[in-house]
Amino acid sequence: MAGIYIHIPFCKKACHYCNFHFSTSLQHKNELLDCLVQEIVLQKNYLNHERIDTIYFGGGTPSLLDASSLHAIVENIKNHHDISPNVECTLEANPDDLTQEKLKQFAAIGINRLSIGIQSFHEEDLQYMNRSHSAAQAIQCVAFAQQAGIQNISVDLIFGFPVLSHSKWEQNIDQVLQMNVPHISCYAMTVEPQTALAHQIDKKISAPINAEQSAEQYVYLMQALAKADYNHYEISSFAKENKQSQHNSNYWKGISYLGIGPSAHSFNGDTRQWNKANNAEYIRNIHNHIVPFELEELTTAQKINEKIMISLRTANGLDATQIKKMMTAKQFHLLNTMMDTFTKNEMIFVENDFWKLTNKGKLFADHIASELFVEA
Repeated sequence: MAGIYIHIPFCKKACHYCNFHFSTSLQHKNELLDCLVQEIVLQKNYLNHERIDTIYFGGGTPSLLDASSLHAIVENIKNHHDISPNVECTLEANPDDLTQEKLKQFAAIGINRLSIGIQSFHEEDLQYMNRSHSAAQAIQCVAFAQQAGIQNISVDLIFGFPVLSHSKWEQNIDQVLQMNVPHISCYAMTVEPQTALAHQIDKKISAPINAEQSAEQYVYLMQALAKADYNHYEISSFAKENKQSQHNSNYWKGISYLGIGPSAHSFNGDTRQWNKANNAEYIRNIHNHIVPFELEELTTAQKINEKIMISLRTANGLDATQIKKMMTAKQFHLLNTMMDTFTKNEMIFVENDFWKLTNKGKLFADHIASELFVEA
């Protein structure tokens, strides 16, 4: 079991909060897409011929591409890998790209899951984020996808930014629930260095992010989606029964994956590697049959810390028996002591030898994980 991630580094415009690798210039798009196909061949042995259960087109904005370009990439993956007959094939999409005809074409080439970056159903919010779609397109695109036969749909929403009142946040959640989508991902707005949002806050053009507002909106989110029978299976992810993202769930389980494209990451259990985040350098190297990546050999401490961080983000929690086998007796004793403290503070609870975050603990997930990390 393994997954393949393909990074499409192009966008129509730059969202103010985004720090992912992308370009708004499409000048070398076709050349880069050809290189993605070449890299699939160059990296064909990375996963040791494991069966591919998930394919994920991320970015950037993969929905910018036409169906023929996506088809060429999918077919090349099939030519060099053993693909599960039930493969989950996800495409990240922006609402303004999703016409009825394009969605039918996507479905025909095997795209069976969409992750749609709606973010908000209010024009003011979309303008604040510098999104390229309108509120009307945000509503319309889901209906188009369902009519095209793609029922496995995830919708992204963002909360915790200055112009999002609690009333508007409630309306956003109500609207997405009316759409009857099986998966919802919700993220707190964060200020990443060297983004337009960071610059605007630094220059006092925009108000800073309010942590209390984010917490209140996250608590309301958890309550509203629980009432609507969504399983809160990961900090930012909510799904109807059996509709979890298989690709992302495999990340959290530590299953191997191969990343294709500039800035894409790969993981095989012992090492992590990432392609350089430079389109021109990527194209130049691939033309010379070289994948331009950097490699990190994971230490025991890194493996332990990653296990702690990722496991606590999920509803399954951290398996005490499993993590004990990875640690020294002293390390596990310290972990146990810290867990007792968080349990007394009602941030952690224990269930069948698994440590799990309470709803209160989910508000401090990153802090809790960092407190539990072992030293290198």
